[in-house]
Order: sequence, then structure tokens, then C-alpha cells
Amino acid sequence: MSERRYTEQEEALEIKSLRRIIAAYANYQDAAERDVMRYERSFTMLPPAHKELLFHLGLKYQRLRWCISMNAAFIMNMLEAFEPPFDMSQYVNAGGHDHPSNMHDHSHVDCTHSSGRGECSTISISRSNSQLDGQHDNTKEDAKTHESSTETENKKDEEEHMAGCSQPVGSNLGTSQGVDVSCNGDTDASTAAYCQDKDVSSSYAVDNVTPRHCTGSLFKLNVPPIDVDKVRCIVRNIVRDWTEEGQKERDECYKPILEELNRLFPNRSNPRPPSCLVPGAGLGRLALEISALGFVSQGNEFSYYMLICSSFILNHTQEANEWTIYPWIHSNCNSLSDNDQLRPVSFPDIHPSSAGITEGFSMCAGDFVEVYSEESQEAAWDAVVTCFFLDTAHNIVEYIEIISKVLKDGGVWINLGPLLYHFADSYGPDDDMSIELSLEDVKKVAYHYGFVMEVEKMIETTYTANMRAMMQNRYRAAFWTMRKNASRAKAQKRC
Repeated sequence: MSERRYTEQEEALEIKSLRRIIAAYANYQDAAERDVMRYERSFTMLPPAHKELLFHLGLKYQRLRWCISMNAAFIMNMLEAFEPPFDMSQYVNAGGHDHPSNMHDHSHVDCTHSSGRGECSTISISRSNSQLDGQHDNTKEDAKTHESSTETENKKDEEEHMAGCSQPVGSNLGTSQGVDVSCNGDTDASTAAYCQDKDVSSSYAVDNVTPRHCTGSLFKLNVPPIDVDKVRCIVRNIVRDWTEEGQKERDECYKPILEELNRLFPNRSNPRPPSCLVPGAGLGRLALEISALGFVSQGNEFSYYMLICSSFILNHTQEANEWTIYPWIHSNCNSLSDNDQLRPVSFPDIHPSSAGITEGFSMCAGDFVEVYSEESQEAAWDAVVTCFFLDTAHNIVEYIEIISKVLKDGGVWINLGPLLYHFADSYGPDDDMSIELSLEDVKKVAYHYGFVMEVEKMIETTYTANMRAMMQNRYRAAFWTMRKNASRAKAQKRC
């Protein structure tokens, strides 16, 4: 696909958007520390007798700080590996970022997607641990966050400013304001587990990683709480796509899709393997699994939050379970125990470059509508797979029209997901379009564009759920396989 040159104004907007996203990642540790300080302030308000009863919370807060430093170590290493497609020193004074009131909370997509103008430059991995083959053009971010209650902004948080990335990762390791719990001497079981983890990994967490993109002068930005929450959403998406703990969700969501592809394309020979497009690919696991089945697979994603992380996992991990994070530490609600809340997960559960991928696997950065509306994409794909994607549209009819356009005659569209329209409750000043159809109407639109239903059922599943939590949101997701019948589509147009 050809790359379009950006105008100076477009490039300034791109850099502004990307700077905001990198700042959100870089601010992760400071924002999490403010949460812990809030917990400690609440603890100090307790009567003495209640403090004595809950004395163990002091240790929990220390453990939280250590978990935060481990998460931050991963984030900083990820940012260090990221190669921005623009010179980030440009347009530093181009104005402030969008106000959070322009952002919208949405339920099952855990991170933002951008509205994007973008042309598609592909990034790919090979069987050996390759780097990016090309830089990705992406776009300013529109909002779609998962189950977030951060619309109620904390005034004190809004007054905090980024000081860049000058504070070394792990600088708070082993410290806790007013709490001194050592790993020497007698400990209970939970403390012993914490101390064991700390002894093994402390040297890892205290590496002073300062990404070259993170200079104090460049990122002295007011990072809204909603942006920080998107970073936490990415951490939960890592669990879904790249950990053993996420296997249950992947079995519920990805396995039916993979089984259907395997059934529909029994002959996936090397000379001309079938091609499969995966819009809304997120962190890339489904697209990679499809590639491992023997397809020329391309994931499409337009959230820089997602793209920065997926690129790191796909291109920069050296071995399975290389990284350890603590994904559930940011909520004290609905936990069975502190140990459940503070449990670690390791990732990736498989080494991407050793997963048996098919030559041609790639991730395409850009807006689905704009990228795949190109003439070069017409009748280019044997299969399109959409998983928790359709309802991210402003106009779902346009999505279906493009899916029909890019499929070859006889090609298949496999879908799984609910219809939780992401712009349904948007009240921003731009008055975003949101077309919200019932499942019955969605199928009527698909029939209009030449699709014939072959398989249909409902599948119960979750999205980035904490499987040990006392509360989980479950979806009755629509699953279908439709086949494109070009002659039917032409007949519909004549009507």
C-alpha cells in the first residue's frame, strides 16, 4: 500500500496525540503512587483500635509499591524499544491535549482507538526475532475505554504534572511512607511469597531505564486520569492475549474462530496459503494464531496504546514468560484476598517468533475504514475475522460494506462479539455519529451486501476479566460465519 504524505498540520496533530499517549505510559508509576498515598491517607483516619485490627494493610501498601515498580519496569523497557514514526522533538508547543470530557467510556474495548486518517504501513515479525520492517502511520486518538469509572476526575490528580521520565524505575522499591516491613525474620505466608518474589526480581526492577523519548521538557504534560486508566487497560489486555491466565478467555473467543477457519480452509498449502484480515487486532494474539494455522494473516489496529505494546511483545521479547507484571493491583474492590489482588502473571506465554507463523504475517496500523477502502484492497482477502470489533464503529453499516468489499467472492466473514456501541453514550462537543443497530438489523445489512449466513450461535464470554474476582461482566456474544456471494450483492444493488 502506498504511504500518503502528511501535511504539516496533520503531522503536528499526530505528534501531539502520540506525545500524549507516551506521557500516559510514562506517568504510570506516579499515578499509581498517588493511589497508594490515598489508601494510606484513609488508613490514617481510622480510630486507633481499627488501625490495630488492620495493621497488615501497611505491608499491603508496601507490596503494592513494589508491584507498581515491576509494572513500570516493563512499561519503560517497552517505551525504550518504541521507534516513533515522527521526530518527537517537533511541535512541542503545539497546544494542550484534548480535555477528558471529549473522551467516552465504553465497556468491552479496554483501550482507546483513534479515529485515524491513516495510510497503512505494515509491521511484521519473522521466524527469527526481527525488528519492525516499517514504521506505522497512526492517528489522533478517539476514546473507547473498558468499564472505566474515571469520568469523575480527581481534582488533585488534574493538578499533578508530568516531570518527564527522569525518575528511575524502581526508585521507590522497598520503601513505604510510614511502613517498614523487612524480608528478614518471621513472616506469614503471604509476606514470605512477596519476599521470595522480591529477592528473585529486585535487581530486575531497579534497572534505571529512561526511554530516549521521555525528556522532562518534552513531557511536562498534565496527564488526565482517564489516560492513565487506558494504560492500566493495556495491562489487562496483556493478560487476555499473552498469559496462561488468559487462556480461558482465548478458548471462549479465539478457539471457535480458529476451529471455523480450520474447517473452512482445509488446504493451506505453502505455495498459495489463504489470506485472512483481522480488524481491531489489539495486541495481536488472534492474528498470530491465525498465521500459525497457515494463513497469510494481517492484523489491523489504530490505537497507539495497543500498537506500542503489541510491537514490543511481537518483535522484542526474547523468550516465553520473559516479563512479569501485576495486572490486578489497581482496584481494591471485589478481591477474595490480598494475595489474589497482588498475584503476578508472566508473559508472553509463547515466544511469538517461535510460534510457527506463516510468511507474510503483519500488523497494519491505521483506521480500518480509510485503509481498507483503498481500491487495492478490493477482493483481496479470503477471510475476514472480527472479534469484539463491530461495535467500535461510528457507522456499523460502513464497516460491513468494507468487509464485503475486501473479501473475494466466496470469501468468509467470521465474527464474534456483542453490540455494545462505543459511541452510544458520547456527549462530547463534536457530537460523534453513532449508529446503533439490533442484531437482527445487523444481519439484514450483511444480507444486503451479499452475505449468506452459514453458521450462527451465541457464545458466553468475558473480556479482560479477573477470573478470581467477586464480580465479572459476561457477554452473550454473537458468533457467525457468513459467506460472500457477489452475485447476490449485485442483485441487491440493482434493487
